[in-house]
Amino acid sequence: MVLEEGCSSPTQQGHDVSTPTLTGLGDRSHLLTQDIDLDTHIQDVEALLNYEDLSDVILVGHSYGGMVITGVADEAPMKLARLVYLDATAPTVGESLLSMNPPAFRDAVLEASEIDGDGWRVPPFPLSTMGVYDPEDVAWVEPKLRDHPLASIRQPLQFHRSTIETIPRSYVRCKEGAPNVNETAARMRANKDGDYVEIESGHDAMVTVPIELAEALVSQI
Repeated sequence: MVLEEGCSSPTQQGHDVSTPTLTGLGDRSHLLTQDIDLDTHIQDVEALLNYEDLSDVILVGHSYGGMVITGVADEAPMKLARLVYLDATAPTVGESLLSMNPPAFRDAVLEASEIDGDGWRVPPFPLSTMGVYDPEDVAWVEPKLRDHPLASIRQPLQFHRSTIETIPRSYVRCKEGAPNVNETAARMRANKDGDYVEIESGHDAMVTVPIELAEALVSQI
């Protein structure tokens, strides 16, 4: 998600919001191939920033999206005003999504990929593990779930610029969120690496508590 400051907007908060779809996911799931990796997704967001002439952007990454926004910050720091990690991984140099998770999580992901993803796709997690239980929410979200390219979560993130460290950061932690981001949340909170906010929600707060999440995000602007 991208919130751009200082623009007229139809939204109640007065901000323009862009929600780029990463290659191979969502409405671009027809483009899914085994060659899609983390670099592909970083390029997706960087291209949006460039082609839409966006600047002073508050870049929000949810879950795996924390890997993506960190990479974008390394590639295009001059475009960004703040990074917001929404129940997300916040990698340091050389880390991948898989390497930042407990062995049990990594084993489950790789096994699922081998069994149901031809060794290169990761099937969607059950919605219950994302904190989505309401039947109406499940009926809305479940048909939209798609496989995720394994290469994108195996690829370590490499930084090329030191300027990424100058970009302000915030962390929005979902209290009943994904256990595999606990370490990242604890690290950012302990190190006082940016502002830290908690909301009462499961991992997919944008589905279950959209108003509360919007308020938490706007509070970081």
